[in-house]
Amino acid sequence: MIDNSTLVLFGARGNLAKVKLIPGLFHLDEAGKLPKNMKILSVGRQEVEENEWHSNIKEMLDKKFKSYDKNVFERFIKRNYYHANLPDDPEAFVKFAEKLANKEVFPQNLAFFLSVRPSDFALIVKQLSEVNLLSESGFWRRVLIEKPFGTCLKTAIELQSSIEEHLKESQIYRIDHYLGKFSLQNIMTTRFKNSVLEPLWSNKHIEQIQITNHETLGVGDRTVFYEATGALRDMIQSHLLQMLALVTMEKPKTMSPDDVRLEKIKLLESIAAVPLDKITNFAFRGQYAEGHINGDKVEGYLAEVENPDSVIETYAAIKLFIKNSRWEKVPIYLRTAKRLYENSTSIAIKFKDHDNWLTINIQPNETTSFELTTLQPGLDMNQNRQTTLKGNNRVQGDETIDAYETLMLDLLSGDQSKFLHIDEVKAAWKLVDPIIEYWSNDKSKPIQYKPGEFDPKESKIIFEDENQFWKK
Repeated sequence: MIDNSTLVLFGARGNLAKVKLIPGLFHLDEAGKLPKNMKILSVGRQEVEENEWHSNIKEMLDKKFKSYDKNVFERFIKRNYYHANLPDDPEAFVKFAEKLANKEVFPQNLAFFLSVRPSDFALIVKQLSEVNLLSESGFWRRVLIEKPFGTCLKTAIELQSSIEEHLKESQIYRIDHYLGKFSLQNIMTTRFKNSVLEPLWSNKHIEQIQITNHETLGVGDRTVFYEATGALRDMIQSHLLQMLALVTMEKPKTMSPDDVRLEKIKLLESIAAVPLDKITNFAFRGQYAEGHINGDKVEGYLAEVENPDSVIETYAAIKLFIKNSRWEKVPIYLRTAKRLYENSTSIAIKFKDHDNWLTINIQPNETTSFELTTLQPGLDMNQNRQTTLKGNNRVQGDETIDAYETLMLDLLSGDQSKFLHIDEVKAAWKLVDPIIEYWSNDKSKPIQYKPGEFDPKESKIIFEDENQFWKK
């Protein structure tokens, strides 16, 4: 049950709002998921007349959808308001609070979506608090904060210290949009609703786990961002560690948000630190060189960032071990790369003694497949082959919901299970910070790899066994 509320979108004229948030809210309205009297207040840094803003919304929807119901559009437009929070106006937040105080227009349950620069998170929270917009006296108040939450453990703690002066943990929604993906949420269902898997889900039967994110794309116009971030910080610290937690955590007592997050926290905190004296056997980095993707010539990373001395990784692979009885001695490999041979996000689980793999494809194809060893027909009764049993997690006619739609719905309903607790954030930074620092101090060049090809052969240095290989 979702209360009537007002969703306030900071950064409403930015790309995320235009491409994902406002079209996503329209889709939710179309599906009948938004309360009748819910309102949307978009906040930008420029003056825009209300009718012009409504025209802008129509342009966003026309780009996103081939067609849509005119009646739903009229209903949606009536929900939408615009407010200019002018950066040079010292009374901007006072005027903003006065506008929101109009109870005839805006329901007083308030959800703030901060689609702004990370450097503005703490300041906006402080300014909201100063005009009494975060006090929960009679109404709830929630703040959604976009990724990244800090750039290292130190900055994450500093950001947390700044915002917890004004917000309780129950009011803070730290987003990782991967957690809104249907296929990620399906991991828990696959694990806990199929009794055949639970007896096998441990080091008694599992040899290794691989969690992978590959892209054919390069860094594109994100060169400044990427030079300050790198693949390890961008993907492994957030998305891939969350996938690891969902695959390996213990079954929660209930599926309540608190219980789900508690098990994820316990799991992340039980991962052993990477030993820096053996780091080359635990962490590998590479950079894509110039080459070809699908026949098209592409520049190498160093040329794109115009910095021949850059040691920022576009390929990162690490090996982790979990310190508990279920997963002791099972290597877990996380890898992410740009300019590789395909776009794919998956979890591959290798069972012991035989070539049996359980693979959960997150994207682009949402499938679960299991490889079995079977007897090949013929006179030679000792000839085996691999047979794949594949199930589609999405079939024709299934409803398609964008991850941001799911997360906005959870924000409005008060469900924090798909949002990060601060202890999850801290545990993730504790794991990757030492590797990032080591790589920053080590000025040796990352291995160069060719675009469009498979993983660089040098990356296999982190494997526990020479017979192991990257699962494709």
